[in-house]
Amino acid sequence: MTDSTFEAFRKAEALLAQRRPLDALRELQRVLDEAGEAPSVQLLAGRAYLGSAQLNRAEEAFRKVLDLDPSDHYARFALGKTLQRLGRLTESLAQLRMAVAMNPSPEYQEALGEVKARMALGN
Repeated sequence: MTDSTFEAFRKAEALLAQRRPLDALRELQRVLDEAGEAPSVQLLAGRAYLGSAQLNRAEEAFRKVLDLDPSDHYARFALGKTLQRLGRLTESLAQLRMAVAMNPSPEYQEALGEVKARMALGN
């Protein structure tokens, strides 16, 4: 990553932290063009896509991260949340179970519980 690409990445991170995912994606476009295969870039793009409800693109980005690093528990968690929003609960459950097994954080456990509850209700 060049210095300008790194600066664009950091600016996109800041915009996402400010809950401005569309602005983050605009800033991230150059980074995606130059370093789009980097897991950190795909993860940030996935978060921005998820934040802007571009769920199919979010799924694609998180799957790319997992292709590169299957042990990335956050990517599994985010993919699980994305699949949940897409209504693909069985797939979501599998990803969230793996994320919890890798890192039993309260946030991950809560997400897993939500999906299990939805499935129990038949939604």
